Amino acid sequence: MFSYLKKLGKKLKAPPHATAAEKAPLSKSLEENIDAMLAVFGEDNDFVVRKFEVSAMGGASAALFFIDGLVGSDCITQTVLRPLMTNGNSQNPETNPFSTLEELGRALLLSGEVEAGRSLEGALVACLSGDTVLMAEGFAEYVCINTKGFEKRAISEPQTETVVRGPREGFTEVLRTNSSLIRRRLKTSHLRMDMMKVGQKTHTVMCLCYLDNVADPKLIAEVKARLKTIDTDAILSSGYVEEFIEDAPSSIFQTINYTEKPDIVAAKLLEGRCALIIDGAPFVLTMPMLFIENFQSPEDYSTRPYIASFLRLIRAAAFFISLVAPAMYVALTSFHQELIPTTLLFTIAASSEGTPFSSVIETAIMLLTFEIMKEAGIRLPKPIGQAVSIVGALVMGQAAIQAGLVGAPVVIVIAFTAVSGFLIPNISDVISILRWYLLLLASIIGGFGIVLGLLTLLFHLAALRSFGALYLYPYAPYDADGMKDSLVRLPIWKMRKRPGAFNVQDEIRQNAKKPSFGKDGNL
Repeated sequence: MFSYLKKLGKKLKAPPHATAAEKAPLSKSLEENIDAMLAVFGEDNDFVVRKFEVSAMGGASAALFFIDGLVGSDCITQTVLRPLMTNGNSQNPETNPFSTLEELGRALLLSGEVEAGRSLEGALVACLSGDTVLMAEGFAEYVCINTKGFEKRAISEPQTETVVRGPREGFTEVLRTNSSLIRRRLKTSHLRMDMMKVGQKTHTVMCLCYLDNVADPKLIAEVKARLKTIDTDAILSSGYVEEFIEDAPSSIFQTINYTEKPDIVAAKLLEGRCALIIDGAPFVLTMPMLFIENFQSPEDYSTRPYIASFLRLIRAAAFFISLVAPAMYVALTSFHQELIPTTLLFTIAASSEGTPFSSVIETAIMLLTFEIMKEAGIRLPKPIGQAVSIVGALVMGQAAIQAGLVGAPVVIVIAFTAVSGFLIPNISDVISILRWYLLLLASIIGGFGIVLGLLTLLFHLAALRSFGALYLYPYAPYDADGMKDSLVRLPIWKMRKRPGAFNVQDEIRQNAKKPSFGKDGNL
């Protein structure tokens, strides 16, 4: 009972997303509509009201509303003002041949997108989205004209997913640019792009992309249902949406992937997944996500399968080393000295002689120092950040050894741990936290604590799902076809079927066979 009253009180106290005045219908009086628009925007200097007379409507008064900086001035002049002010009714200039503004827009406006509406709220949202709104005397409606012309970043190579061989185009912050990059790679009529708006204040436009003859309809319905449940004022980046719709919000692992490369999105759409483009974000979300994706690189499919498999195995080894190395060092030096070779044990003991802290404290100090330097290198300007990272690692590490605060073996272990973590940037932040978890267990019960921590981590990963797909596929459950593109990548012509984790409509990807040519080079 008390919980119900508490929820009811929150609803009553919650401010409405739009005022009654904004939801009210438009008036047939142009001056009243202008006053209503000005009342909402106030004294904003970037809000422009352009009054003029429409010659095709017998000289009726009209007005354009737009935000300076979000529209193209030349576009407004050529596609709106010129046809409305010059295309007159030569037979009877006093009559108005159009019964609605929508008819006028279809007949005279040169813009590719023209939509009509009747509420003040719709007109406000259109202006704030970079469109131009047309209103005229005697019509209780408006026409929204696509005249977007704001500045945007040019297409460039992504900084987070660099490749030596492969496409180098990256997404930008403009939704239409990003959707066109995907369209260029998937020239099929089955590519669907469903538009929607989220955010009561930002009205952020999002685009859900999928192949309707490949993706599971239940997956698309589930994604749309989760997006419709988002009730918030603002969506400013892809991370906002990710936290609202992910399967395991309490998990340290992400269950929704992201990328800056259009070729990666196209490849995942062909596997039966879906992608979410968010206006204003250069990262596109892809779902469902599998844990194995953290060890895959877009360049793996541009190199020989043997090289790609070797590099994936190195990334997997680096993940294990970066996760376990500090905890393993503490466990061996504090609990299991008998497992260390005698010569190496004497070397470690000599290097740590005179240090005031135990191996646990030494390792914790160096891990914390590394995290601080890494964060400083990211947040500082690029030239300064690189200098801080290099100088800090060399000077501080050497100074700590000479001062007798930590031993040289600890510095070596932490350095090797840090370098290994850089091989898998997608989950480097996750590893940074899990390192402390295993270090704590190792400091309490040694190697048994590490085994216990890894088992709990494995159980957690096995229980995770991403939009119905098991997170550890193709290992749990085991799938022979999925293993062809896991830690070992087989030749592309052997990947006949799509991954079985996504319940796709068309599981056959290709019917290719092993290339077989004669000695003369002919079939």
